[in-house]
Amino acid sequence: MQRLFRRLSFHYWYFRQPPWDTGTSPPELLEFIQNQPPGRAIDLGCGTGTNVIALAQAGWQVTGVDFAPRAITLARRKLKEAGVRADVQVDDATALKDIQGPFDLAFDLGCFHGISPVGQIKYLDQLDRILAEDGFWLMYGFCKVETDRTSHGLTETDIRQASSRLTLISRRNGTDNTRDRASAWFLFQKNA
Repeated sequence: MQRLFRRLSFHYWYFRQPPWDTGTSPPELLEFIQNQPPGRAIDLGCGTGTNVIALAQAGWQVTGVDFAPRAITLARRKLKEAGVRADVQVDDATALKDIQGPFDLAFDLGCFHGISPVGQIKYLDQLDRILAEDGFWLMYGFCKVETDRTSHGLTETDIRQASSRLTLISRRNGTDNTRDRASAWFLFQKNA
């Protein structure tokens, strides 16, 4: 029931302007694009498609998924207006039923940090399935202490769990300006 409520609340957020949908691609993604040759990318939790468009404009073959149907409707509209081609679809990042890899990049701007611990394991299983050998996972998330059970965010245990399955290449700690919360950018690579 809680999962259904969460999905509906995200869907309805997109009838207004969600605070996380800035319409601007983060410099960390733009830096990655600049330093890597184009390939296949998936944006997990793509929202209205801002980063799908940035990747496609840089020559990447892109798939975007979000579990909010309204976000995908808006993403399709934005793709058309931008004149770029990409596949965006309603799907759950913990299941990815209609997604086939391999992808050279999985991009996540605040999706993984909001998933339950059981869902995070399923998400990582999907990453293992869809990422190419030596593929990258570029992920942003809020950080929190282990004892915080009330808010979304990544604990050090969550990061160790991901690091047991993928190699952590870099971590950039910072603060999210919109919520004044500790946050970090993580770049992982699939073990070859």
